[in-house]
Amino acid sequence: MAKGKRIVVLTGAGISAESGLSTFRDSGGLWEQYDIYEVATPEAWQRNPKLVLEFYNARRRQVLEAQPNAAHLALAAWQEDFEVDIITQNVDDLHERAGSKRVLHLHGELLKVRSTVEPSLVYSWSKDLHWGDCCEKGSQLRPHIVWFGEEVPLLPRAAEWVSRADVLLVVGTSMQVYPAAGLVGFAPPDARVYYVDPKPSLNPELRARAHLEIIAAPAAEAIPHLREKLLG
Repeated sequence: MAKGKRIVVLTGAGISAESGLSTFRDSGGLWEQYDIYEVATPEAWQRNPKLVLEFYNARRRQVLEAQPNAAHLALAAWQEDFEVDIITQNVDDLHERAGSKRVLHLHGELLKVRSTVEPSLVYSWSKDLHWGDCCEKGSQLRPHIVWFGEEVPLLPRAAEWVSRADVLLVVGTSMQVYPAAGLVGFAPPDARVYYVDPKPSLNPELRARAHLEIIAAPAAEAIPHLREKLLG
């Protein structure tokens, strides 16, 4: 593949799990300690904001202790040979810390917070967020996260990125949660699609792809070896 080809990477919780971050499905993981609907919905925020803050504070501390793994680092290194756009469902900053320059966070970012009255007021935040921490307009700050039941504002931009892909790489996601799972359908018909996951699960969009290769392996194991295939 000639230098300059566009590779669009769609990453999910699996790639972060390999850095030790809890996913929805981890046995004994962070999510098992909480009811998702009690900590990750607008209704939960209205009902018990301090519990929501406690949950995201725990997740933020976990992210700050984690390090990018071989998959994150390999994707960043690909920028030397390709145009690499990363669309992630993850809310950590491991792609950025690995060195990736173009990263779109569909579901928000743990290391940012925003105003509850003016969503455009977004601040970098690497400490615990407490009830009483306010924006410059005097309103309570909330996690800069897309909660269940909220719109995904960056979805149109993500679809546009995918529509220009020469290669689409899907990594560490069950591809069962919409609307993110539907992004595969925006890839050009002739785009090659690689799906990397230890337990791959084909949704209708993946099944419809003419040029699909499934790599049933952990991301940190598979991604570093995929570069040569893409260059070939």
